[in-house]
Amino acid sequence: MKGIKQMTKKYVYGFSEGNKDQKDLLGGKGANLAEMTNLGLPVPPGFTITTEACRAYLGQGETPETLDVEVTAAIRMVETEMGKKLGNPADPLLMSVRSGAKFSMPGMMETVLNIGLNDDSVHGLAKQSGNERFAWDSYRRLIQMFGKTVMDIDGDLFADALHGLQKRKGYAGDLDMTTQDLQQLVVEYKEIVKTATGVDFPQEPRKQLDMAVEAVFRSWNTDRARLYRRREHIPNSLGTAVNVQTMVFGNMGEGSGTGVCFTRDPSTGHSGVYGDYLENAQGEDVVSGIRNTLSLADLEKIDKKSYDELRAIMDKLEVHYRDMCDIEFTIQRGKLWMLQTRVGKRTASAAFRIADQLVAERLITRDEAVTRVTGDQLTSLLFPQFDRKAEKKLITKGMPASPGAAVGEIVLNNSQAVERTQAGASVILVRSETNPDDLQGMVVASGVLTARGGKTSHAAVVARGMGRCCVVGVDDLVVDEEAGTVYVKSQDTTYHAGDTIAIDGSTGEVFEGKVPVTDSPVKTYIAKGLEAGLEAAGDDDTRELVEAVDHIMTRADDKRELVVRANADTPEDARRAREFGAQGIGLCRTEHMFLGDRRKLIEQVILAKDKSEQEEAFKALVPLQEGDFVGIFDAMDGMTVTVRLIDPPLHEFLPNLTDLSVQLAVKEAKGEKVTAEETELLQKVRQMHEQNPMLGLRGVRLGLKLPGLIKLQVRAIANAAAKLKKQGRDPRPEIMVPLIGSVREMQIVRDMALEIISEVSAETGVELDIPIGNMIELPRAAVTADHIAPESDFFSFGTNDLTQTTWGFSRDDVESSFFDEYFDYSVFGTSPFESIDTHGVGAMVQMGTERGRKANPNIHVGVCGEHGGDPASIHFFAEIGLDYVSCSPFRVPVARLEAGRAAISNESELALERGAERNTTA
Repeated sequence: MKGIKQMTKKYVYGFSEGNKDQKDLLGGKGANLAEMTNLGLPVPPGFTITTEACRAYLGQGETPETLDVEVTAAIRMVETEMGKKLGNPADPLLMSVRSGAKFSMPGMMETVLNIGLNDDSVHGLAKQSGNERFAWDSYRRLIQMFGKTVMDIDGDLFADALHGLQKRKGYAGDLDMTTQDLQQLVVEYKEIVKTATGVDFPQEPRKQLDMAVEAVFRSWNTDRARLYRRREHIPNSLGTAVNVQTMVFGNMGEGSGTGVCFTRDPSTGHSGVYGDYLENAQGEDVVSGIRNTLSLADLEKIDKKSYDELRAIMDKLEVHYRDMCDIEFTIQRGKLWMLQTRVGKRTASAAFRIADQLVAERLITRDEAVTRVTGDQLTSLLFPQFDRKAEKKLITKGMPASPGAAVGEIVLNNSQAVERTQAGASVILVRSETNPDDLQGMVVASGVLTARGGKTSHAAVVARGMGRCCVVGVDDLVVDEEAGTVYVKSQDTTYHAGDTIAIDGSTGEVFEGKVPVTDSPVKTYIAKGLEAGLEAAGDDDTRELVEAVDHIMTRADDKRELVVRANADTPEDARRAREFGAQGIGLCRTEHMFLGDRRKLIEQVILAKDKSEQEEAFKALVPLQEGDFVGIFDAMDGMTVTVRLIDPPLHEFLPNLTDLSVQLAVKEAKGEKVTAEETELLQKVRQMHEQNPMLGLRGVRLGLKLPGLIKLQVRAIANAAAKLKKQGRDPRPEIMVPLIGSVREMQIVRDMALEIISEVSAETGVELDIPIGNMIELPRAAVTADHIAPESDFFSFGTNDLTQTTWGFSRDDVESSFFDEYFDYSVFGTSPFESIDTHGVGAMVQMGTERGRKANPNIHVGVCGEHGGDPASIHFFAEIGLDYVSCSPFRVPVARLEAGRAAISNESELALERGAERNTTA
């Protein structure tokens, strides 16, 4: 409106203006830098450019108009605080530019250090520091990082120049280079920039800063960043913040260094002093893994004052965050500076141990401990491990960085990893050290092995975050990618790409060939109980882990409101599901019961000339199905078993149309006689053939066309239940009608089923009460749920097909054809077949539930699609008040844990809402 000044959006925040709860705006790094600043810790001054600025840049292709002005003001504040000026040739203020998204994406986006150095100020830095070598080392690092990150120059050009110089002079590494060597490198690097881009390396510090900020914005959409987000289910729409911070130097000679530490071991969860330290180095040297590091215990010997101060800060941060913290620090000539902290990524075993320890230390509650672990982490603990009793040939040993047991072929780069996994092989990615460009190979590999690096190297951090087995710092290895070899110095043995090795991420051991695996103690605990799990553990550390899992799972089971059932079709699956804690079967598919030798009987049904031929086939099938149901009901005695009536298209039980047509055509061409039965079969197959069978004659439609199918299945279910009841057992079957779209369909099948159940009850003298419900797989069923519910005892949402019919695409056809583009365009953040589409498919589930309960308050509602085992989906189902979820047996423990986490989360949200209401009322 006229006369009212429009408020401009604020894009830049000083570190003292934010806090740790502003990750959406300031990113994780910026929010935590603000938190440390406000805690009074020694943080180099700086400011954060918000995620909103990044989103604006990505949307408009340029930075917002007001950003330059805000950055100028922020720089002036830092200059005042530091008593230095950006671009001052005599005493330059140097700055770092780092990315920092809401969710940690280690190594995925860009960093540029030493912004502000140029041909003039490098001399000023040398004079002020009294260390000419340090100044030129900082300048060559700037040109190298800036050229690769900001100007998109091939990083190998700089690396080749560096290694070429070291090779010519016989140097072992960076520290051997003299001031003159570094000055020569600067000249070579500047020439690389000029040749590659046609322009000189920028000398104006503010231009360097602005270009670096834009490069960080752009890095949000690099291929590796998008790949990482897709794997970690991080939305593409978030954007990254940019943190601009005063440089402090760990490469300033004696008394200087840089490091990364954890308040607990991120690999095991044990309390203690864990981390890596490098003397006379910048932070990227530690993270990249190009040099093997010292331990924090070594730092205590080198600089006890800084070590003691660091330990006190570590304790303070862990108590403040009430969790394990990951901390980056630099020591500049004896002065400790804190560069970053965050709640640290950890392995699955560490997550459970740490959560349990923090309860014992009274830093968190038992409910909070449940929320500190995830279903994905529990899944990784259920994977097999190497059999301790098996014979193994040890090749070498490194540092255990991420636990697990991995066996596979040696691959030395991304292309080999992808090619071999696509061919069906399991692979181990072996590198000297990994960098962000190796992400594609790490994603497909079963494990990662590096010759260099420590527990905070790129390989270790990314592998832990991905739950990937990893061993690092095996300096016994010489990896030659060009030759395709891995040489083991201690064994004087060479292995080649394609050779099989095994790595143990819990011990750091590397073995030759395949190593047998066995069930993990956690899986033994889940299946057989605490005592068996502890016995299988074998050592105190593993027993501690099993006990931690037991404490958390017990609490999750106590808190959850969702019943967890399993999808199981055989007695073996049913028994396995029960071992894993399933409280029944939510989906028993009957299609497989008609395959094999029984398929001929279905063909007889389809090809029958009259009712009597059909009835003969049905009668033969009843006892066969009855035997199947007896085994399943017996395995789940006392628990609900929801049996879905036959669902797939009828043509699936007939020969393939093309194959049959070709077969008979060849027969005719050879002059052989085609029988009347073969001709009739071909006619029937043509008659039954459908262009889109997923939307054709299947589910309830098939039952109404061939009612004998429904009757035989209902009779088999009822017979099996009556038989077991006579034996004193407690079978609890339910009958589920698939693909309902109309209440009239439900009425017809219900009446048919009730009649059969009544007949069996009269024949056997056993009272049978078998609930009859329906599967909701069609949008029309969800919309008309208030009409269907009075005729149904339960609803079970088949979210696999409901996703297909709501979106209008077939999973088998589309995932490989256009999903990649849909991820790139951010139509999807996650595949709707992996995690429920809450706005579309989820809205159908919620609508169907609410309308169904309104018409039938006693109706039970659950989900039997694979979304029932997906953590994010389980939280949604709990939030909208479903009664149960059903998933594959192996996912049952995960569903139990996530259902507990969801209940605790919902309780917390409800408490906050009630608190807000009380405050409003007051």
